[in-house]
Amino acid sequence: MAQRIPGAWQNARMARRTRGYAHRIDIAAGTARIWSALTSVAELREWCSPAAQIVAREGGLFRASVDRLTEQEAHIDVLLPPRRMRLIYLPSPQLPQTDTAIVDDFMLDPAGDRTVLRLLGSGFPPDEAWDTTYLRLRVGWERALARLKARLEHPGAI
Repeated sequence: MAQRIPGAWQNARMARRTRGYAHRIDIAAGTARIWSALTSVAELREWCSPAAQIVAREGGLFRASVDRLTEQEAHIDVLLPPRRMRLIYLPSPQLPQTDTAIVDDFMLDPAGDRTVLRLLGSGFPPDEAWDTTYLRLRVGWERALARLKARLEHPGAI
């Protein structure tokens, strides 16, 4: 058992850990249809960000303003159609500096007549300077995924 030092904060080792988010949404559509919405420029612009760009290949580019305020650019480091796409965000002059890798990982799993889409975001520094950016992206992705679901399940309704 580790020895406790009087007066030392018990969670000091955890203080520098990064934070993240996990979103799950069940969509009444097949994986191929959802994959197309994730990787097509025209479709991405309808549900994610009006000026979104993507070059959907390993080593490709993803650029969007998910929170509608801060444009972020990412390197696509994993692309396994139609199951997984992992984005590693590039440093931005609009954001505080960090030495951590900020990642969004999209995973699609068929579940009967539905597809489960998971988005795991990680690597966000626990620093107060990142609080607003972290919350904007977490909520921005939550809303974007809800728009994606509505668009695919009720075409023409939004």
